[in-house]
Amino acid sequence: MERREARALGSPLRLLVAGRVGATVVDAAWAAVRKEFDSVDRAMSRFREDSEITQLHRRAERGEASDPLSSRLRAALALADRAHRQTRGRFDARVILDLERLGSPGVRQSWSGAKRDSSRAYQLDPRRGTAELRSPIDLGGVGKGLALRWAARRAAATLGRQGFLLEAGGDIAARTRADGRPWAIALEDPLGGAMPIATCTLHGGGAIATSSVRLATWRDARGLAVHHLIDPHTGAPGGGGLLAVTVAGPDPAWAEIWSKALFLEGPAQIGAVARGRGLAAWWVCAEGSVAMTPAARQLTTWVRAEALTS
Repeated sequence: MERREARALGSPLRLLVAGRVGATVVDAAWAAVRKEFDSVDRAMSRFREDSEITQLHRRAERGEASDPLSSRLRAALALADRAHRQTRGRFDARVILDLERLGSPGVRQSWSGAKRDSSRAYQLDPRRGTAELRSPIDLGGVGKGLALRWAARRAAATLGRQGFLLEAGGDIAARTRADGRPWAIALEDPLGGAMPIATCTLHGGGAIATSSVRLATWRDARGLAVHHLIDPHTGAPGGGGLLAVTVAGPDPAWAEIWSKALFLEGPAQIGAVARGRGLAAWWVCAEGSVAMTPAARQLTTWVRAEALTS
């Protein structure tokens, strides 16, 4: 097993390559992975003053037209818009206004008088490749998933039929090993326990993403504990009663989107919504109980306590 590690997008980044493969080939795949993550960071990070999205907001603040957008930023904007429709508004990139109001760290993206427009967040000019922003947006909810999607494709092009697993801060994109063995995945305990909450397998490749309140939390101006998973319907942290939601699927970007959207459904509605969508989803409630959908149960090989399918 060849292994490479670094940090990207504020998270640990790791590549595992199974089977017999030369270090030179793995190094080439790793270089392609890191280049893709760096490109996504430069395009979409709200933690960089020089990122493309920050500069897009600066131009909107001055009332100026944007420069032609990079292909990555255009793809991210289109995905965020589609995710808003598919999740019936649960996923909304315009929650950056609420994140900033609550004191979330990062470079300021809003501008004086900015508000959440009731229509689309932007208008794209396909001929010029420019965009007119109608409200500030945060692409952090799709950025890591897209980075995994694109980086996994580049790794696969370099590694050929070799199986690999690419992980960024617990979110995973994988390709089945040449011998057909699936990857075994441990789902982290959001309460910080040494044992995972469950283990599962990825057959034929695929992806897993988790949304959790374990790390991205802080205190607002009133001293109240808040987190980054904002309910766009209330402007406040959502999902009360949930600690973490994990979704498995064929694509890391959509797994990331659905893990966030399902989290905001809260413990009372998440089961029905996840089952209705046919999603493989696991979730941990505040008291530490674990629940999963039937699709997730088919992938589960072990669970710490009796799972409550709901």
